[in-house]
Amino acid sequence: MPIFDNMIGFLRRFKPTLSLYNFFQKSQLDYNVPVYKKLGIPKKYYSSVSSKDFKNLDQGTHLSNDLSQLDRCELYHSSSLASQESLSAFNENGYAILENFLSHKEVDAINSAIDELLKNGTLKYKYGNKIMFAFKHTEHINKVGKNTRLQEVLDVLLGRKAILFQSINFTSGSEQASHSDSIHMTTYPLGGLLGVWFALEDITDENGPLHYYPGSHKLPYYLNSDYDNEGSKWFIGDKDYKAYEAMIDSKLTDQKIKKKSFLAKKGDVLIWHANLIHGGNAHTNKNKTRKSMVFHYFGKEVVCYHEISQRPALMKTS
Repeated sequence: MPIFDNMIGFLRRFKPTLSLYNFFQKSQLDYNVPVYKKLGIPKKYYSSVSSKDFKNLDQGTHLSNDLSQLDRCELYHSSSLASQESLSAFNENGYAILENFLSHKEVDAINSAIDELLKNGTLKYKYGNKIMFAFKHTEHINKVGKNTRLQEVLDVLLGRKAILFQSINFTSGSEQASHSDSIHMTTYPLGGLLGVWFALEDITDENGPLHYYPGSHKLPYYLNSDYDNEGSKWFIGDKDYKAYEAMIDSKLTDQKIKKKSFLAKKGDVLIWHANLIHGGNAHTNKNKTRKSMVFHYFGKEVVCYHEISQRPALMKTS
């Protein structure tokens, strides 16, 4: 019904409605309050938040890291030479590849757990082909997300403690257009996020490999204001997400950055910077699955929010 759909659309864009929902999520939103106070921003835990709120602050204050600290990480020393070199080049390339991080036995356990969660109805596909937050429902995935050897490396790459925010599992290629995660999972200072993608089977050109643009993390952070989607005092922006995708496509064309596809082996991992532009290639052979999993980690003691919806991110920090 058009009238009903219009009303739902209105409520989803109306900031007071979002704040009312947030009001009842205090335990998962309190973590932002000390950072607001430190920055001198008069916001409540339930307040709407976007990059506009930080315009009078130093937007150039991106988080930084010290890659020399990788030398103290057990995972770094136990990884292949190629993986070590990839980690050491993270600041230059915006990504790192870890070969054979998960054993085939660990991968099989994850896939079996996902199959069971789908079969018994605990989890369902959302937003098309995404299986959200499985780490909250199975120890197999939770253990990987909070693996201390991996955590050590992520803390170094992020320049502060990395906190697991979400997991997404796929059984088919995402086929998502090129984007930066910072439009979806945003921080102040900018750069306080890492993506960690796991191949849960061998990935070929046929089953929709992940693609990425090396060095694209050095481009500006393209946020709501860059495609006229800031909205107003009372409403979030109303631009279709395709407007953002078109903008990113234009920026990539202008920069002439070459795309790479990650033809991963079962158990391989790709870690990427908050602003690395990436997406999913076409899944051309629908007779093949493309089982994969991605974790997103926010940095501790930064403002964590979602730029498009202008909402603080729901997260338990302990």
